[in-house]
Amino acid sequence: MNDRQEPPSYYRFCPGEEQAKISDAVCVGRQRVNYPKCKACQFSDDRSGGSGYQQARGEEQVMAKVFKAYDIRGIYPEQLDEDIAWRIGHATAQFLRSALTGYDRSDPQANSLIVGRDMRKSSPSLCEALIEGVRATGAGVIDVGMIDTSQIYFAANHLHCCGAVQVTASHNPAEYNGFKICAKGGRPVGQDTGLQEIERIAGAIQRHETGVTGPMRSMDLTADYKSFVRGFLKPTRKMKLVVDASNGMAGKWFPLLFGDVKNLDVTLLNPETTGEFAHDPNPLIAANLEELQAELLEQGAKLGVCFDGDADRCMFVDEKGRIVGCDVITALLARSFLSEHPGSTIVYDLRSSRVVREEIEAAGGVARRDRVGHTFLKKTMADTKAIFGGELSGHFYFRDNWYCDSGMLAFVHVINVLNEQGKALSKVVKPLQRYASSGERNFDNEDQEGTIRSLAERYQDGQVDFLDGVTVEYDDWWFNVRPSNTELVLRLNVEAKNKRLLQQKLAELSKQLGEPVEH
Repeated sequence: MNDRQEPPSYYRFCPGEEQAKISDAVCVGRQRVNYPKCKACQFSDDRSGGSGYQQARGEEQVMAKVFKAYDIRGIYPEQLDEDIAWRIGHATAQFLRSALTGYDRSDPQANSLIVGRDMRKSSPSLCEALIEGVRATGAGVIDVGMIDTSQIYFAANHLHCCGAVQVTASHNPAEYNGFKICAKGGRPVGQDTGLQEIERIAGAIQRHETGVTGPMRSMDLTADYKSFVRGFLKPTRKMKLVVDASNGMAGKWFPLLFGDVKNLDVTLLNPETTGEFAHDPNPLIAANLEELQAELLEQGAKLGVCFDGDADRCMFVDEKGRIVGCDVITALLARSFLSEHPGSTIVYDLRSSRVVREEIEAAGGVARRDRVGHTFLKKTMADTKAIFGGELSGHFYFRDNWYCDSGMLAFVHVINVLNEQGKALSKVVKPLQRYASSGERNFDNEDQEGTIRSLAERYQDGQVDFLDGVTVEYDDWWFNVRPSNTELVLRLNVEAKNKRLLQQKLAELSKQLGEPVEH
């Protein structure tokens, strides 16, 4: 034992006192005198065969492979298995409960976590292990079953708990799984808002018997969730549409939420929730929309919608089978929200078309440009009391959804706009499609920082900022280059006043960024 340990290196604490770190020497001393909390502590030498934290330090690299900027994700079971799920559950419960204050610290409901899961084959066993890890801290668990991720945010606000975890790998292929974590009220837990601390704790402990087991109960929120979502849907005109559930959670929840809506004639593609996918559940890849486009044209439907695996985001296809960019949908919905809430703030990610800012300002709103990623947009929306927010990735955020994203609410609001205007989607969005855009292009690049500095220097005659990577704006075109959070990849977005200028600038920039990465 190192008796000369300095306070900055303290990592131990007594159960329920996570914010009061103690030295190794104090911890061992308390064990020797049978301190009351030692029997339920992960640092007990009796249970772990030595300090649980010290033993597990070599496994921190294992955690680094699955902890991302915004969530936890990896291949099952090579990177993410039940043992790691237990440790993540244990660490998440410790972190979320440590944030409780006042009466909540002694309230059993506030000390509970909500846990849900998606339809992947590995989700039941990972969910069970996660729950076991949570309960091993003494925290309670409310199991809300197989749900879409947006419902976990609803549950976090509907029930008075310290936070929630959804077992899901979102849009990734079938061999992946992971966890999305939110704090009390659905607040995001990302790299800078707690995920690093959860990673540290999970990487330092081992799965072990703690001597305590928190309470657990199951709860079905279907009726309450449906009432909430449907509360935003206005009376509908007759409309024929095709919805691709991508063999994800929309296959279960879209019919439950909208199956009895008068005047909606819905053809549901790929509704099976077996954990196998007819196509990867990622609607951002154009090839994954081909089945939807073909069915829409064959049926003469007026709208196509494709959800991702956990149904928290979606893409829209017009009646002509053309994909409508998510930034265009953001601009469309921004005008709608501002007509009802004049002067409100709308938040959008910096990859979005200039049309988003132009439409917001033309409608009398406040345009707020932000970094890419749900943790940033949610925080900015909460800070500015924004009414609505949108990302190019298909995430749409709503003030009346506690600043959280929801694929189901995005669908509702697009339907509302089409009903109000009485026009086809292609006609509604045509005035908004006034620029030529490259979409996001990826490039292998091992010198991301150097490349970004070089771009800023070369294009210094433009308006340069470094909010997320580097953005350079000119009167007739602009671009953003930003590094990936998980790979040695640079991501490029370019927009110009016409296709000719776009192709010219795209070719010019591509030569400077590395080898193109094809989907």
